[in-house]
Amino acid sequence: MDIKEMIRHVDHTQLKAFATKEDIFRLCDEAVSLNTASVCIPPDYIKEVKERYGDKLKICTVIGFPLGYNTTAAKLFETENAILNGADEIDTVINVGRMKAGEYDRVLEELRAIRHSCRGHILKVIIESCYLSEEEIIKACELVTEAGADYIKTSTGFGTAGATPECVKLMKEHIGEGVKIKAAGGIRTKEQLAEYIALGCDRVGASATLSFLEEG
Repeated sequence: MDIKEMIRHVDHTQLKAFATKEDIFRLCDEAVSLNTASVCIPPDYIKEVKERYGDKLKICTVIGFPLGYNTTAAKLFETENAILNGADEIDTVINVGRMKAGEYDRVLEELRAIRHSCRGHILKVIIESCYLSEEEIIKACELVTEAGADYIKTSTGFGTAGATPECVKLMKEHIGEGVKIKAAGGIRTKEQLAEYIALGCDRVGASATLSFLEEG
C-alpha cells in the first residue's frame, strides 16, 4: 500500500481549542486535495463546512468531547444537531467514569441511544483506552459491539496517552464482527500510520497528514 492509499484511511483532524474558521477551511482544502476519508472538526464548524464544500468531503465530528461525562441527553442533542448541520460521521466519547465503576448497563444504554440518534450515520465510540485496564478495554469492546457501533476508537488525543499497538491488537481480538477500529492520538509519522493500518485499523485519526506525504 503506497502512502496516497494509506492517507485514504485518515480522518484529517483539527480539534484544538484555538482552531479558527480559517484553520478549519485550510484543513478541508487539504482533505479534498489528499482524498482523506474525512475531516474531523469541532461541531460548531459543521454547518459552514457543509455549505462551503458540499459533497466534496465527509464531515466527522466529536460528541461529549473530550471527557465523555456529559449527560446522555446532552450527547443525544449534540448528535442530532451535528447531523442536522451536515455531519456524516459521529465520534462519541464513552462515559469513562461509569465504565470504570462497572456500570456497564448504563454505558450500553447510552451507546444504544446515541446509535439510534445517528439515524444510520457512521458511529465511532472513543473508549479513551489510556484510562482503562486490559479487562475494561475488553469489556468496552463487548459493549461497543452490542450497541451496534461501526467503530471502536482508541483515544481522544487529549488524554494521558494516545493509541498504542498493544491496545489495537487487544481490540482486534475482542470486537465483534462488523466493528472496525480507529486509532488516534500521537500518530505523527508515516511509519506509525503504516503500522496501524497493518494492524487492521480501517481509520486513523491524525492532524499530521501533510507530513506523511512529505515523508514520501
